[in-house]
Amino acid sequence: MTNDVDTLATALYATTDDMLKEHPDLAPWRPPVGITPRLSDAELVTLATMQAILGYTSEAKWLRHARAHLRHLFPYLPQQPGYNKRLRKAATRIALDIGIQAAPRRCATASTPLCQSLPLRFAHDS
Repeated sequence: MTNDVDTLATALYATTDDMLKEHPDLAPWRPPVGITPRLSDAELVTLATMQAILGYTSEAKWLRHARAHLRHLFPYLPQQPGYNKRLRKAATRIALDIGIQAAPRRCATASTPLCQSLPLRFAHDS
């Protein structure tokens, strides 16, 4: 199962990172000068999407699971309050991202591991 989750995480991250580069308007605004977040936007969206796909309703339980099983993929994982704060600020953008990634027109023609691994309810919702 670890290999499947690793593959899912890698596919989600690559797709999200590419999409954020193609559509910089989906990324949250940041001042040109300041502290760069230790968890990238693509990593945040990947973690949030995996949390939903894997059925974790508790952020605390999800972060404990991620620390135990996904540390090799995410070198920095915030504490639950920081994760929650970032998610709340990015909720609309995350929903757009998930919608774009799970759009039927994209999954119907794509042969990416992301589309192959999405449950039907995610792949066919509009």
